[in-house]
Amino acid sequence: MITIKDYAIPTNLEEAYETLQNRRNNVILGGCSFLRMGSKNINTAIDLSKLNLDFISETDNTVEIGAMATFRSLETSPILQNNFNGILSKCVKDIVGIQFRNNVTLGATVYSKYGFSDLITALLCLDVKVCLHKGGIIPLDTFLENKYEKDILTKIIISKDSSKCYFASMRNSHSDYAILNVALSNRDGQWKISVGARPMKAQIANNASSYLSENELNDYTIEYACELSSQELVFGSNLRASKKFRQEICKVLINRGIREVMTWK
Repeated sequence: MITIKDYAIPTNLEEAYETLQNRRNNVILGGCSFLRMGSKNINTAIDLSKLNLDFISETDNTVEIGAMATFRSLETSPILQNNFNGILSKCVKDIVGIQFRNNVTLGATVYSKYGFSDLITALLCLDVKVCLHKGGIIPLDTFLENKYEKDILTKIIISKDSSKCYFASMRNSHSDYAILNVALSNRDGQWKISVGARPMKAQIANNASSYLSENELNDYTIEYACELSSQELVFGSNLRASKKFRQEICKVLINRGIREVMTWK
């Protein structure tokens, strides 16, 4: 159970940031779908719903998604369905149900760096930057590796390019957390492979991505890249699957993804 002493609805980002910094246990409210499942004493809960951060917009070169955009809006956005092979709409469409996806927000998911996140896995195979109110604009992979700083994630910026993108997830049941997530992108022969729900946070398989990009694709090189991915990343066990099972599933999902992307014109 969570307990909240005070509740604040700031009207600008600086006010929200100052309130966040005032006390160690002041907390930003995202969608609260995960927060409410835990036990926490919150001094001031900060609601960002008045800051107009629920947008999805595009320019000629980028797509920008505000922190308060929900998974349901990602799923149904024509902008996201028409860019990046629709990977961001596809990766969230099977998460629990519509009511749940109407609560979950992009900002809470990315800022919290959830290891089970389908969305972060898909974002990692794109060129994504995270915008922090005080921390500035930094690449997503750098943000994920950095230590937590108390800040406010305002939006993400995704570069438009010609990448062909693929996402696959393995679950024990339709509405369960993923056993493993895999996302691939191919831009002019340059591959990027990200793997999430290992069950640690998503990570790029750098060696396998480089190997695929530098070699002609055939049965041997594809199989070898899959093996490299399963060896260079760290996997773990939990109640959903063992480390060994995740390693084997990783190779299968990447293999399928590469072969499917190869068929796309």
